[in-house]
Amino acid sequence: MALTLNDVEKIARLSRLYLNDGEKAQTLQELNDIFAMVEKMQSVNTDGIEPMAHPHEAALRLREDKITETDRAADYQSVAPEVRNRLYIVPQVIEE
Repeated sequence: MALTLNDVEKIARLSRLYLNDGEKAQTLQELNDIFAMVEKMQSVNTDGIEPMAHPHEAALRLREDKITETDRAADYQSVAPEVRNRLYIVPQVIEE
């Protein structure tokens, strides 16, 4: 898939970018190079290759799942004008 100069102008307009003629030509070349690289990558046979989340074998260090802080919600909410069911109640700011 190759872009044209009209495509670049449309993309620039939609992106609200001002590109002079030189920048348009350079952007066209760069985008077409990217698309060519993607097409080349899509042609690689990946049958039998398992997807991976990370390129290196890395074991995550796990810690014990335990509470390390005390519940201070009551302290924090004591200064709030209105609290209901541990939720801060705020005035409506958007009218329907």
